[in-house]
Amino acid sequence: METLIDRLEQTRHLDERGLRALLTTTDTGAVEHLHRRARAVAQAHYGTGIYVRGLIELTNVCRNDCLYCGIRRSNHHVERYTLTAEQVLSCCEQGYRLGFRTLVLQGGEWSDDRAGWIADLVGEMRRRWPDCAITLSLGEHSREVYSLWRDSGADRYLLRHETHNRAHYSRLHPAEMSRDHRLQCLRWLRELDYQVGTGIMVGSPWQTVDHLVEDLQFMAEFGPQMVGLGPFIAQHDTPLGGYPNGTADMTTRLYSIVRLMLPTALIPSTTALATLSPEGRLQGILAGANVVMPNLSPSDQRANYALYDGKASTGAEAAEGIRRLESQLATIGYHIDWSRGDHRG
Repeated sequence: METLIDRLEQTRHLDERGLRALLTTTDTGAVEHLHRRARAVAQAHYGTGIYVRGLIELTNVCRNDCLYCGIRRSNHHVERYTLTAEQVLSCCEQGYRLGFRTLVLQGGEWSDDRAGWIADLVGEMRRRWPDCAITLSLGEHSREVYSLWRDSGADRYLLRHETHNRAHYSRLHPAEMSRDHRLQCLRWLRELDYQVGTGIMVGSPWQTVDHLVEDLQFMAEFGPQMVGLGPFIAQHDTPLGGYPNGTADMTTRLYSIVRLMLPTALIPSTTALATLSPEGRLQGILAGANVVMPNLSPSDQRANYALYDGKASTGAEAAEGIRRLESQLATIGYHIDWSRGDHRG
């Protein structure tokens, strides 16, 4: 097994059989070796600095009805909100004062007719904080909308493909959504010269090892600059609310495999992983992740951005808990890197 891991590190490639072996092995020594090699590769490219991104959850209004998501259109139990431009800019100002140099606007997916409002907001952010990177994570849109936002000053775009398998995708999403269109959006983003992020839900209902192999092969071929891997966590007001959560073990195992496949990728240790376990964020970093995304959103709205149950949004998961995060990182020999944290590939 260690030979497989070393081959992956050296060649950045394994065939289906090799990937399946890494995903299914019960050899704890081999898994520890996988994490050690991924950690070493991450440090070779980025040192022991962990990039921080200030996350602003713009809105929980969404036109989609994905079966796993707590802000799906059909969930009438969630209190809907949309931040005003003034609220967003206030969050940005707070983050800038704290030292953040990447600002992330995340939210439910709106129709394209609201694109101009986002463009104006991004343009004002670019004007006020020209030294910051601006990342958007706002779902599927037309190429024209993505182009508008890029021209307004956005640098990066996060759009997780969730699962590459077409049949699996169709079981998690409503009929009007398709895997093929999601992949087309990713291609448009690349054409428009965004730094592009994609990724998956780990342990989602009906997911198989073969699906994970397919996801890894897709990411290796596409070569995203950012990879978001978070465990599936059920939300009780959704059709999939009764399914078991994903696991920290498989999530961190995938962090390490992706790190060895894509050595310079920016890989967040996600809030969902921290929600599964108090040590989740640190486990992710020790498995090769090199980004964290503390929450800058207004504290009175964070609970309403209820993608899944129990979402961590206070303490070290929050921007106001940045000193606690610093202390936690120090316990494993890491520190915060306050730079923009651009991709080094």
